[in-house]
Amino acid sequence: MDYEAEYNNRRRVPEHVEINARWQTASAAYRSTARADLDQPYGPGERHRYDLYFAGDPKAPLVVYVHGGYWQRGDRKEYAFLARALNAAGLEVAVPSYSLCPAVSVMDIVGEIRLCLAVLWRKTGKHPLVVGHSAGGHLTAAMVASDWSKVVGVPPDLVRAGVAISGVFDLPPLIPTSLNEALRLDAQTARAASPLFWPPPPKGRTLVAAVGGAESAEFLRQSRDIVAAWERAGLACEYLEVPGANHFTVVDELTRPGSALSGKVAALARM
Repeated sequence: MDYEAEYNNRRRVPEHVEINARWQTASAAYRSTARADLDQPYGPGERHRYDLYFAGDPKAPLVVYVHGGYWQRGDRKEYAFLARALNAAGLEVAVPSYSLCPAVSVMDIVGEIRLCLAVLWRKTGKHPLVVGHSAGGHLTAAMVASDWSKVVGVPPDLVRAGVAISGVFDLPPLIPTSLNEALRLDAQTARAASPLFWPPPPKGRTLVAAVGGAESAEFLRQSRDIVAAWERAGLACEYLEVPGANHFTVVDELTRPGSALSGKVAALARM
């Protein structure tokens, strides 16, 4: 299999430039007007910051959106447009940034998102629904599978549910690709960073693995595999394929109130 062709989404979707520009324009507009706590620290690093967008009701459920970019690109400021849509649906939204490879490892980033969720718990007292795209989908599954009893000051069921969009849960196929120039994975570290190979989460946790119907065979497989593995362990899981969506346009489904994906997010946030 040509893993470069399967996983290099920028090459697969040349219009990603225009899509990202549209997102950035919409995000800049909302970030300048939203009722929000911006640039909040959750750790000592330069990128250990999150933005928290308020829906207007202090009891609104909390969604934490984790951006993608293959753990080596992206920033929270580019995704305020999603906060706008989710705020309109009555959901509070936090969007963190995190350190990027190659300055840190994938597992370092997992630790950073855990730290951010712990800080948000102390600030809000709310169990978050974690939603993430691509690398953020991987980080979403990692949060659902985390043993929160090992994290001081948070409940052992801090993350009860997640929606992983176009996630990568099995990392060894990335090793022979150009993406690995920054990730620097080898057979051992790739497997260790793969939620598919971790002990399954405790029963009672929920994962929706969503993916665009026009994505590569490998991305479809990744989502099917994590759902199948965790269902065998007794978790409530769902595979959700969005017809016609590619690796980038699938994110736009979160902004459409009538879409299956936005409906899942709203329902799980309120569980």
